[in-house]
Amino acid sequence: MGGTEEQGETLSLKEEIGRLRRKLSELTPPLAALLRRRGFTIYKKDPPDDLLIPGEQFIDDYYSALRKYSFRLFLRDVIKHQDLFAAKDVTRYATHGVTMDYIGYLADIGLVEKMPGDEVYRLKDRPVRSFGPTLEWFLSETLRREFIMETIWGVKFRRPVIGGDYDLIGKVDGSILYMEVKSSPPKQIYPSEIAAFFDRVSDLLPEVAIFFMDTELRMKDKIVPMFEDEIRSRTADRPLPFPLGEVERIEKELFHVDKKIFIINAKDSIVHNIECVLRWYFRRT
Repeated sequence: MGGTEEQGETLSLKEEIGRLRRKLSELTPPLAALLRRRGFTIYKKDPPDDLLIPGEQFIDDYYSALRKYSFRLFLRDVIKHQDLFAAKDVTRYATHGVTMDYIGYLADIGLVEKMPGDEVYRLKDRPVRSFGPTLEWFLSETLRREFIMETIWGVKFRRPVIGGDYDLIGKVDGSILYMEVKSSPPKQIYPSEIAAFFDRVSDLLPEVAIFFMDTELRMKDKIVPMFEDEIRSRTADRPLPFPLGEVERIEKELFHVDKKIFIINAKDSIVHNIECVLRWYFRRT
């Protein structure tokens, strides 16, 4: 009985926090206004192209499915073999039975179709160039659903200073959160990408900056050293956004630099890892 009461109290507390955050969001300027104050006018956002998402009636279940790392890895393989694939082509990260369940689920929600003859399938809406936009959409949904944030993703600004897209931007109460989203494993990340992340942080000056990688592999081996090298390499003509110290571990494969810049992956739980970032940010003093 006690456990049930505690669970009920926890749920009530979460609901109350959500209500208060929604109220605070209403009392603070919208995200577009916060960005405009910094000289950023939104040119494009939330692009519909290259998204692998179902119709609105299936979105809630699909969001829940995307929280599973194995399902996200499966979707990457589906996109890789989108013109024609069998279960053996997309079974690298799950058992055959689980993979067949995933394929059946995609068929039920209208994302794949079975082809005549053998057990082969293809994406209904092709081409999808990469999993990246779908991952950005999913993380935007995560911030919106789990942390009551106003979010935009795939953002382009009318601003020539720093090029490229800003993967994900959210409003945390009255502050700005910027997240760089990587669907590639660490071995496919290069120093130029870390430098571009710091360039965008230096231009936008978000209160919270997150470099997220959708992997359960170690970050300490390659990604953290590249961050350390980039921090050391910044000079007067390529300044840091603010004075930065050392890269320090929070827990497991989560790291921070002065509780302002965070390096995280998908190990254990994306929601937990983002929650950890926000906890460290709000308790930074």
